[in-house]
Amino acid sequence: MKKYYYMVLDVETANSTDDALVYDVGFAITDRKGNIYEKHSYIVRETFFDYKDLMQSAYYANKLPQYYKGIKNGSFTVKSLYAVRKQIADLIKKYNVHAVCAYNAYFDSTALNKTQRYMTKSKYRFFLPYGTKIYCIWHMACQVICTQKGYVKFCLDNGFISEKGNIKTSAESVYAFLTKDGKFEEKHTGLEDVLIETRIMTECFKKHKKMKLNINRACWRIPQKNI
Repeated sequence: MKKYYYMVLDVETANSTDDALVYDVGFAITDRKGNIYEKHSYIVRETFFDYKDLMQSAYYANKLPQYYKGIKNGSFTVKSLYAVRKQIADLIKKYNVHAVCAYNAYFDSTALNKTQRYMTKSKYRFFLPYGTKIYCIWHMACQVICTQKGYVKFCLDNGFISEKGNIKTSAESVYAFLTKDGKFEEKHTGLEDVLIETRIMTECFKKHKKMKLNINRACWRIPQKNI
């Protein structure tokens, strides 16, 4: 049986969600069983250092001190957007990656494209190589994990309910369910989140159920009928 490799990717951004600029990119090469072959994490130099005022308004701006500390002690590596893009393209080619996967893949892919266009003044418009398949782990999880009665009960028991009364379908709530840790909190740094999302994707594949892999921005609605 042919072995498929996947790249799981996660980004952290500054600015509004509509005009997000990526400052942290984490990615890993994995297979359907969750084996990690390579993992990388980079701070995007242009966003992080050239737009310091913008970084103060980043969604997780409170984490900036840990980034500065990590850059200083070497636990975070700084690279240009061009260098990050090239490495991702090289890995996709090296492993003949079947698809790039992300939780809420619409947001990650759109943010990378917008950052690419902004930094290059639209000379280069797309971040990922032409023809790259994009799978949405969020959509996958909503179909085969979040529809389980046990998941709904877990969310009700642990308060993973939105203000409007919907069960949450975030990577944080799904991973909390998989690990049976109702107090789990996502780190919200690129690579840490990648490892969580890889586990979720692996669990989805383990179900051996028919599921759609494409982006569906309304996928959160799928499990709500089970409340």
